[in-house]
Amino acid sequence: MENSNWLEAAHSAIDYGIIGILILMSIVSLWLFIERLMAYKSLNVEEYKNKEELELDLGDHVSTIATIGSNAPYVGLLGTVLGIMITFYSLGDVGAVDPKKIMTGLALALKATAMGLVVAIPSIIFYNILLRKMERIVTMWEIKNK
Repeated sequence: MENSNWLEAAHSAIDYGIIGILILMSIVSLWLFIERLMAYKSLNVEEYKNKEELELDLGDHVSTIATIGSNAPYVGLLGTVLGIMITFYSLGDVGAVDPKKIMTGLALALKATAMGLVVAIPSIIFYNILLRKMERIVTMWEIKNK
């Protein structure tokens, strides 16, 4: 009975812990993307005396979006590994192969993987869009200051 409670707690930790972290990462990535777009729209290029200062202001929070995009699959993979470990542990604990338990555990593991990709793909797209916008703004600054 005690092992059953532990397994339920582990399933909840993956559902609410890993998935919750991924949802938080997704929200932060989207928020920073919108913040950067608004900052770029209100930016006055003529105020900058040198290119380095402009690049510093343009690059705020962009690396955070890239970090989220590159690490979200690993957080999802962590959920996958934990889900598979829990599945194997529960199978070994019972001592019999129950297809329902196997499928439930694997579905939980795959859900974590999918969520990691759902967070990573848009974050990388956001990052690439921002990089391109940064390049355009710096090029406009260079044209105006020739």
